[in-house]
Amino acid sequence: MSAVRSLLLLLIIHVVQQTAFAEATVLTDRMHHLRVGAGREWADFPEAAEATELEVTFDAGRNESPATLRLRQQDVKQNWKVRLNSVDLGVLRVDENDMLVYFEIPVGTLVEGANKLLVQQLGDKSDDVRVGEIWIDDRSVSQFFGEANVDVSVVDADTQQTIPCRLTILNASGALQTPGCESNDHLAVRPGIVFTSTGRATFGLPPGSYKLIAGRGFEYSIDNATFTIKAGERSTQKLSIRREVPTDGYVACDTHVHTRTHSGHGDATVQERMITIAAEGIELPIATDHNAHIDYEPFAREMKVRQYFTPVIGNEVTTRTGHFNIFPVASGAKTPDHRSDEWKQTFDGVFATPNVKVAILNHARDLHGGTTPFGPKLFNAASGENIADWHMGFNAMEVVNSGATQTDVLQLFHDWMAVLNRGYSVTPVGGSDSHDVGRHFVGQGRTYIRCADREAGNIDVQQAVASFVNGKVMVSYGLLTELKVDDRYHSGDLAKVAGDEVVVDLRVLGPHWVRADKVMLFANGQLVREQTIEDGDRGSRPTGVIWSDQWELPMPRHDVHLVALAVGPGIDSLHWRTAKPYQPDTIDPATSVLGCSGAVWLDVDGDGMRTSARRYAEQVVTQAAGKLDELFQALARYDQAVTIQAASLMQASESSVQERPFQDLLGDAPPQVRRGFAAYLAAWRENQRAQVER
Repeated sequence: MSAVRSLLLLLIIHVVQQTAFAEATVLTDRMHHLRVGAGREWADFPEAAEATELEVTFDAGRNESPATLRLRQQDVKQNWKVRLNSVDLGVLRVDENDMLVYFEIPVGTLVEGANKLLVQQLGDKSDDVRVGEIWIDDRSVSQFFGEANVDVSVVDADTQQTIPCRLTILNASGALQTPGCESNDHLAVRPGIVFTSTGRATFGLPPGSYKLIAGRGFEYSIDNATFTIKAGERSTQKLSIRREVPTDGYVACDTHVHTRTHSGHGDATVQERMITIAAEGIELPIATDHNAHIDYEPFAREMKVRQYFTPVIGNEVTTRTGHFNIFPVASGAKTPDHRSDEWKQTFDGVFATPNVKVAILNHARDLHGGTTPFGPKLFNAASGENIADWHMGFNAMEVVNSGATQTDVLQLFHDWMAVLNRGYSVTPVGGSDSHDVGRHFVGQGRTYIRCADREAGNIDVQQAVASFVNGKVMVSYGLLTELKVDDRYHSGDLAKVAGDEVVVDLRVLGPHWVRADKVMLFANGQLVREQTIEDGDRGSRPTGVIWSDQWELPMPRHDVHLVALAVGPGIDSLHWRTAKPYQPDTIDPATSVLGCSGAVWLDVDGDGMRTSARRYAEQVVTQAAGKLDELFQALARYDQAVTIQAASLMQASESSVQERPFQDLLGDAPPQVRRGFAAYLAAWRENQRAQVER
């Protein structure tokens, strides 16, 4: 852009600002890049920051009445204070989204002559942020938002009845626009976001142009309206949304839900949480505040949303060596001891808690309390084993945590499939880990449980839990992937198969505002087929079906588990933005959406059981009795996963897989055997390096 065009644009912006805010003083009309820390946080920031803090000096007169400071912020992860002269006005919103925030300036804070505004981090944690477009208005915040009002109603397009939903409000620059309303008996409000339990909301806005987006979580369409409002006007906006994703026979569950009220951090009160659960379409929320058993029942009734979901008492048992979500918990049950570092003792206490059937290993690749449960110090990623021999007593694990996403979005899926190969019965889980109203919101990561779903407010919890434990689930983070074998076996089923081929039906589901670009099929954790999904593949398919196909696969030689997984580009739109990685390995800020089926087991050997790769390996190693030539001949009949487990058994028996005789025989082995030993050794060496680095 030429210098003349840049100056012209700034002039236009200045004129618009002065017209819209006749009483405003512009402190800075651009964004400023600030950084605390040695290097840039994300690749979309410049190599060099402008400064570590923002200081703006300006002339003004003393304010004899409350005034308003407006500020635009982006990518804020740490606490940054906003100080005007000697008065701390507050802190920026800890939220990576692009938003406009407002601070009230007390009487007498502005002085005659020179004034100074300071934006500075409270601490020294690494953070790249952008702040700017700062103005001061001589009216109070309530007066500022009282100039114009908007009445919004959102209806279900099929019934024309109002429906709980989420409203997203963007200003003309695309930033989240704080509305002039507060949380109440039917609203949960944050900058640019209004959750409504009734489908109705009224709020003030400064004069200007806006985009309003209405949605109700993953299953629903979105609708939007653009409008301009002037001082003294009242605008009426009616939007309609409808269910697009076919989830009949499945219940939408979020297994990881917090409140500030009972967990002590985040920003969602328990009353606000009831509204957000209804507005995001979660039918079976599990209350998992830290080391507490919380019953949402009275709060759901208080907020008049009980008909939209069936609450379940749970607990995030938070220890120094791992976090575990447990449910369902009997009302009044004592909380299990969370002080032990021994997993067996922890799980003994968990399953001694009345009614508890589920223990989920949460965010296994994240560092909490000095422990990363599935980090290389403790976990062999190829064989699915805890190398410190910790008791693997959980029966489910998070493969998606939308509040703590992974740099490699498939890592936890590979971990889960390795655990299945190890012989553990573990259900894959998607959860939100939401502590907030708007930042990492409830229900973005979710688990669909196969059970009766006709009445969201009257779900059979016992039936849902039984299906969950048996793996009859699908995991969603913006997509759903259905897997069906021989037209009748679904996730969690043991498929009785015969013949030369197995027929697999696949569907990738999602609303119109989500894309998928690849679908993959795994057998015992190994990729056996994949296909690119083009943008036009939806074609004439039913609403909510992004892609579907039927694949014919060669019948495996032995029992395997099949898992289907679809991925697509992350969502930038602020109505459902996918978060950057929580503890990133790189500075690449790219995100993804994904959906995963549960596992369908193929009973190839016909014994009516799910025979794991570990069990086959035990049989092979025992029968070979140390004879390497017989071992390799036997492994040739199995897949790579069985070889990995055989390598693990040999390593545990101190039979070196790195000595010359072994390597000579391995060179003549089939490809899947060579790959299996190589995969195990690579993971084993990573374990050794991690132990040395301890």
